Amino acid sequence: MASVRVHVPATTANLGPGFDVLGLALDLWNTVTVRAAQEDRLTVTGEGAGQLPTDSRNRVWQAFEAVFERVGAVRPPIAMHCENRIPLGSGLGSSAAAAVAGAWAANAWLGYPLSRDDVLALVTAMEGHPDNAAPALWGGLTATGLEPESGRPWVHPLPVASTWQEGGLVVWYARPDVRLSTDEARAALPRQVPLADAVFNLGRAVLLIEAFRQGNPELLAQGMQDRWHQPYRLPRIPGAADALARAREAGAWAGALSGAGPGVVAFAAPEADAVGQALAQTFAEHGVPARVWRLRPSPRGVWVE
Repeated sequence: MASVRVHVPATTANLGPGFDVLGLALDLWNTVTVRAAQEDRLTVTGEGAGQLPTDSRNRVWQAFEAVFERVGAVRPPIAMHCENRIPLGSGLGSSAAAAVAGAWAANAWLGYPLSRDDVLALVTAMEGHPDNAAPALWGGLTATGLEPESGRPWVHPLPVASTWQEGGLVVWYARPDVRLSTDEARAALPRQVPLADAVFNLGRAVLLIEAFRQGNPELLAQGMQDRWHQPYRLPRIPGAADALARAREAGAWAGALSGAGPGVVAFAAPEADAVGQALAQTFAEHGVPARVWRLRPSPRGVWVE
């Protein structure tokens, strides 16, 4: 193959109670183009340009090479270009998107020797968890986990109401200018949770899945409540808890920390334009500038142009 062009979506994981399990693809896309070349070359534009490595340390490049190694093929010299629209370190799965893009580009280049499940396993080995990689690969809403014996990831796509897939649901995303690594966010969590909190989250996760199936805003508001991780993570992000509260006052049905943060997501009807302004204004009142995106769920995962 002389060239391949791959598009991979942003993802928001956890969605409140679905810690390390639930993830949703969003219509914000990174694009990776790979062409045959005389010598290796890697360029990056958009988000992370000037920050991300442009050599073999790059996540996209590493995943591309990993697929060739997995199938025992010799990688030819390539020119790779990454057009990034997903902000880095934001809670939108930028690292998983990079790994999925690189792996899927290589898989397409080689004629798809690996299944989607195989690519999920490869990316999970790089990332350590599948909750962002799964919706990036399958699109839509997914539940994921790791088999206790083998450690191999499993994935189950979940239904989303057609009304929400066809424009009836807007996902406002705010990215405050705060540094919070995934490792730092995990370190904030307790090693054990009370039984009552575990039962609470289990019930809310079931309601959340049903809310997406029905397209039910009231059920979404109830189902996105969480006692496992957000009470410990939100205080580390100035203004985040207040921003989510103000978003609901402005018309959002529900809101949550996006992944491990520092970004937050608020779910609303298309006409609730005040939600984005409420998020940005509240962070600003806490002395934290924030960028805001108006997104929609993406029923489509990674794809080749």
